[in-house]
Amino acid sequence: MTNGFLTKAYAARDTGDTRALYDDWSASYEAEVSQNGYATPGRCAEALARFASDMTAPILDFGCGTGLSGLALKLAGFRVIDGVDISPEMLAQAKAKNLYRSLSVIEPGAALPGRPGTYSAICAIGVIGAGAAPISVFHTLMTQLAAGGLCVLSLNDHALADPKNETALSEWLDCGAARLLFKNHGPHLPGIDLKANVYIIEKT
Repeated sequence: MTNGFLTKAYAARDTGDTRALYDDWSASYEAEVSQNGYATPGRCAEALARFASDMTAPILDFGCGTGLSGLALKLAGFRVIDGVDISPEMLAQAKAKNLYRSLSVIEPGAALPGRPGTYSAICAIGVIGAGAAPISVFHTLMTQLAAGGLCVLSLNDHALADPKNETALSEWLDCGAARLLFKNHGPHLPGIDLKANVYIIEKT
């Protein structure tokens, strides 16, 4: 079992280094995470499908990578999926799968495509946490949703070890700006004994 890039993935770095890491990882990413039993895309997609009211409404796969999350969403029954990622090389892998309506490179901190309310759901599957996107991304995603829109995200055990990550979720939940529909701690990468919380959060 190879963990060459996984050993680097959770180290802190700047956005330029993060993009370079994922570009370099693109060719072997799927093999490496699959060997370690990557379970989070399926868990997130199945949870979102439980609460989605219209499986044909467009959804956004933020940080879509090579498209493993898009595949899970398609298998769960979602029909129209757009994807964005900071890594052009990862997006090239995703494009080859023919899962997405559109794919685009996004700059860290940039506005999301479309107007607020464009997407019925926004997914951040395996995206937020140490060595990846900062928790400020969650605020961006929630702002882009209209009332009734859903956000599905995961925080692995490394991300959960930093209290600011779940605190950011609580900032929306405690004031009534959103409500928690689902939360479950389960497998993320069993091969390295790493688990993750999956959340479904509805904007009110």
